[in-house]
Amino acid sequence: MLDIGKYHNLRLMRETKQGAYLDDGEDGILLPTRFVPQGAKFGDLIEVFVYLDKEGRPICTTQKPIGELGDIVLLKAVTVTPQGAFLDNGLMKDLFVPIKNQLTAMVEGGQYLVKIYLDELSNRLSATERLDKYFSNDTLNVKENDEVDLLVYRKTPIGYQVIINEKYLGVLHTNEVYRDIRIGDRFKGHIKKILTGNKIDVVAGKSGYKRVEDEASKILRLLSENNGYLPFHDKSSPEEIYSVFSMSKKTFKMTLGNLYRLKKIILEPDGIRKVG
Repeated sequence: MLDIGKYHNLRLMRETKQGAYLDDGEDGILLPTRFVPQGAKFGDLIEVFVYLDKEGRPICTTQKPIGELGDIVLLKAVTVTPQGAFLDNGLMKDLFVPIKNQLTAMVEGGQYLVKIYLDELSNRLSATERLDKYFSNDTLNVKENDEVDLLVYRKTPIGYQVIINEKYLGVLHTNEVYRDIRIGDRFKGHIKKILTGNKIDVVAGKSGYKRVEDEASKILRLLSENNGYLPFHDKSSPEEIYSVFSMSKKTFKMTLGNLYRLKKIILEPDGIRKVG
């Protein structure tokens, strides 16, 4: 049996008017004519994605879906019905999200972060916005200051709930956000604090002096690109600093202090000047 919702490398067995049949260990699985690679012949290995057609029969395609079984992806709603919504996953057959699996009523054209799963009753690929059940903070193998991968899950009154390393849930607080963030964004961050009950606070970017060193290189490069001078200082607004340097004002000031101690910059009343 082939795994539904996954990629497989299958050999071409025979061709018919409907398309090519690939070896699935049984009678063969259909690859419709429009998806058969040009010049494919008997015995060739073809990488295909397997799913169920409208009649519930296994079928395959050389189209590349946005996400496969188990993936968490941001998808667009293309059709909304009283029973649920259909999301564009890059295939001819859209992914169904039942009403019970929606956090809020989906609307046509909206973008939604969902996990792709296999419905136990129909064996069809489906999707859900309700991701909490797939993650647990009961046992952690991360610690404070660890660098982690973050995926923005949803907006909350205190910031954003994020998925950490595809295993845990954490919070990126509003006062730690210095750029536009959208649901589905992925970026590096680090563990700021682990609280009682294994609740996790995170911050975007690297921690400590590693981060400062990275930001120092950026400031020196920008100085070089602007004749050695930039009109920014510790009285500049956080918004101005982020628009140019893509860093928080706190990180900016830490970095300037480090560069000043290394005698790589001069701090003038109205800006920064590169030494040499």
